Amino acid sequence: MVRRISQNLLAIVYDALMASASFALALYLRLGDRTISFAGDFLLDGCIIFTLVLLAAMLFMRTYRHVWRYTALNDLVLIAKAGTLALIAFYILMFGLTRLEGIPRSVPFIHWMTLMLCLMAGRVLWRALHDGSLISRLMGNQSNRVPVLLIGATSQAEMFIRESARSSDFPYVAVGLVDDNKRQHGREIHHVRVYGSVSEIAYILRKLARKGKAVQRLIVAEPNLGAAEFKALLAVAETHQLTLARLPSLGELKAGDRLHDIRPIAVEDILGRPQAVLDRPAMRAFVAGKRVLITGAGGSIGSELVRQVAAFEPAELVLFDISEYQLYLIDQELGDSAPKLTRHAVLGDVRDSSHLAHVFSRYTPEVVFHAAAIKHVPLSEQNPEQAVLTNILGSKNVADACVAHHVATMVQISTDKAVNPLSVMGATKRAAEIYGQMLAQDGAPTRFVTVRFGNVLNSAGSVVPLFQKQIARGGPVTVTHKDMVRYFMSIAEAVQLVLQAAVLGVNCDDRAPIYVLDMGEPVRIEELACQMIRLAGLVPYDDIPIQFTGLRPGEKLFEELFHDAENLMDTSHPSIRLARARVLDRLAILGGLRELIDTARAGDQRSIRPLIQRIVPEYQPEEKLGQP
Repeated sequence: MVRRISQNLLAIVYDALMASASFALALYLRLGDRTISFAGDFLLDGCIIFTLVLLAAMLFMRTYRHVWRYTALNDLVLIAKAGTLALIAFYILMFGLTRLEGIPRSVPFIHWMTLMLCLMAGRVLWRALHDGSLISRLMGNQSNRVPVLLIGATSQAEMFIRESARSSDFPYVAVGLVDDNKRQHGREIHHVRVYGSVSEIAYILRKLARKGKAVQRLIVAEPNLGAAEFKALLAVAETHQLTLARLPSLGELKAGDRLHDIRPIAVEDILGRPQAVLDRPAMRAFVAGKRVLITGAGGSIGSELVRQVAAFEPAELVLFDISEYQLYLIDQELGDSAPKLTRHAVLGDVRDSSHLAHVFSRYTPEVVFHAAAIKHVPLSEQNPEQAVLTNILGSKNVADACVAHHVATMVQISTDKAVNPLSVMGATKRAAEIYGQMLAQDGAPTRFVTVRFGNVLNSAGSVVPLFQKQIARGGPVTVTHKDMVRYFMSIAEAVQLVLQAAVLGVNCDDRAPIYVLDMGEPVRIEELACQMIRLAGLVPYDDIPIQFTGLRPGEKLFEELFHDAENLMDTSHPSIRLARARVLDRLAILGGLRELIDTARAGDQRSIRPLIQRIVPEYQPEEKLGQP
């Protein structure tokens, strides 16, 4: 408080001196050496009166609330308004006192210009000295900085260039810009020229090198760059032996972050797709004010569900997970991000029906997201009884609890591996889908919404973290088959579409709809490995070898998103389609489930697969693995 008062006092003293100086200077510029003889008496009185009037106007316009070191155009406009107001009031007052005798009519106009110069010059100079931009330009201390070419003449690029001029320890200096907007070509942003389009980068790099401004890094400053453009830039960077990075978007900046803390290009950027348009008001209405329970809350999908559901302000949020550590992490994160939200961290196993019943009775959820599952294909093949007990029995227990406690909606996270499954994991997930459909056929009070999608990037056990570890230790990167393809989407996008599908499911005629997310184009795993190696600044097969290890048990060369017998229909959302459920034999399913669960509990691995096949006839464990 004391410091603020002292700063304001200094500003007032400065403005008082400038007020007197501007009036005296205006008279001198008009009258010259005759100033004293023509306006001697008027000069002293005028300086005092104008100083008081100006300070009153500045206080009235609240200009002293602004910090000089951050002076911007709007601050200068406010000062101009205050100064103009003061001049008008002053000359009206002086006309009433002296009739302005001996004062030429041009003096007020000259006075306005001298006043603006005096008031603004100090503020602008103070900011220039404080932020270092003036010193940097005078000293030319850019020799030790990394010269970069910015992709996109955007507001992020402008902030980056401005920060580089302001900060003496900024590690980069922008030597050029490229942008596909031809109207920008030839223009400058803070003396940095826009040389041309992205397609002309190779020519622009050579041109800058001839000028002694050889670029060492490409930095993407365009926040809406698509995956194809990222791939093209990566190829250019590889050809010219440059590194490629991107500026953080304004939404990514957190407390303590700086603009020059550039981000590496992530695999999500290379595989990214246009952002789906979401009905957020409907998503909020689905969750807001309701009691929500999420199983598998500490997992990759479950934890993202927790984050996004919490943002829609449910009345209560129950986090249910078997992993003590993962449950602790997401509970602590939620405590930091949404401290006012009523939450309950419940340690438990979906296999334990009695504990689930207790949890449902205590917290009475209205919406349940079931994300708990065993998802790793090879481990499920090696431990089929565990996959059955978690994916089938666990899902059955959750569904039964929903029915018993009249939960309005259960949203089940499924997988593309449930379609024509070759793996135990896929077959058990399909069996879980079937059980929910069967309950709906029986007229259960709960609506069962299944959402089916492919692989999510950076989830636990996915291929991306594995490749990152293998690249970090120098390879080799292991790929099962040269022709293997998979669908990918980010965890955040998948969960957003899960919530959107849940909204559609509430309004669907079908009581147990299966929604299939549009996963875009499938990605060859070998190409994914090559892209990740290039992102690390290395050359595939030269710096990092790629090894083909052969298909593992239960794996396909490609995944399907719906069965031929499922009538696939469009929905009101372009990224979500509806797979109409098949007619089910209730008695056969119930009998098969009981025998299968008993067999899994007994640990009889040999009998499990044939029993799964009785429930999921399209499950083909004996066929040659990997064949479409």
